[in-house]
Amino acid sequence: MVHPAQGQMVQDLAAGGELGAPPSRYVLREKDRPVAAAGAVQAAQRELAAIPTIDVSRLAAESGDDVVDDGGEAAKLRSALQSWGLFAVTGHGMPEPFLDETLAATRVPFHLPPEETERYCNGVAAADADGVGAGGERFQPEGYGIDRVDTDEQILDWCDRLYLQVQPEEERRLEFWPEHPAALRGLLEEYTRRSEQVFRRVLAATARSLGFGEEFFGDKVGEKVTTYARFTYYPPCPRPELVYGLKPHTDNSVLTVLLLDKHVGGLQLLKDGRWLDIPVLTNELLVVAGDEIEVIVIKSW
Repeated sequence: MVHPAQGQMVQDLAAGGELGAPPSRYVLREKDRPVAAAGAVQAAQRELAAIPTIDVSRLAAESGDDVVDDGGEAAKLRSALQSWGLFAVTGHGMPEPFLDETLAATRVPFHLPPEETERYCNGVAAADADGVGAGGERFQPEGYGIDRVDTDEQILDWCDRLYLQVQPEEERRLEFWPEHPAALRGLLEEYTRRSEQVFRRVLAATARSLGFGEEFFGDKVGEKVTTYARFTYYPPCPRPELVYGLKPHTDNSVLTVLLLDKHVGGLQLLKDGRWLDIPVLTNELLVVAGDEIEVIVIKSW
């Protein structure tokens, strides 16, 4: 069974027009709020993170004695993983118009009529004890909705999301893929393919920097990398200082390749006990080290 709050979309709350403050389910305890008692003073002191930028096209792609990295990108990569856990990426081969089109297509599913978005809902009918019939509803990660709600006390994030498995292709659950816009599937496939090239080049360079063969990590993830896409929509909030758009977390992944809105900031990084603002990117992508790469790689340096 799913929690009753599971079906409440944040954008439906925000669209009411008379919402003076977020409902209590979304309001953080005072000590957890993004802007605490210092208020405007703290906000004025917010720092912009000077994150590294790496040209992945200059990360050596060849193996053996012919490896040449004349731009020092491998050293920058190692430093970025050690010091930041993330970095901006250029040289990824994705033209800006393609990224703009992809980002625009990912916005469309959040503005479809309710009768259409309900078809992709992440609360699905559950089978009864015999595996047939109506057994209520159950939550499953893929599809349209909000993140899982487990308890009445849980503070909810101020966002809606669409979550899809993209690769391997034979494991896609297309019943959760929106039919509109029609271009979304092709754009997502192309973005995933090109992102995987970034992913594998970073893994190979990381392996070399550790003294391993460049396929050390590639062999472990295999030829068919399990890949998920998450699209997150943050509706306008009447009191944004009271909520988290998305609560502090680490990524349960090897690497995450993020395409950010180039007109709106908000993403933050916790570094040395301080929350720093990630700068708005234009034609760069943001690569984030997930839990697996942190445990296996960063701890070994």
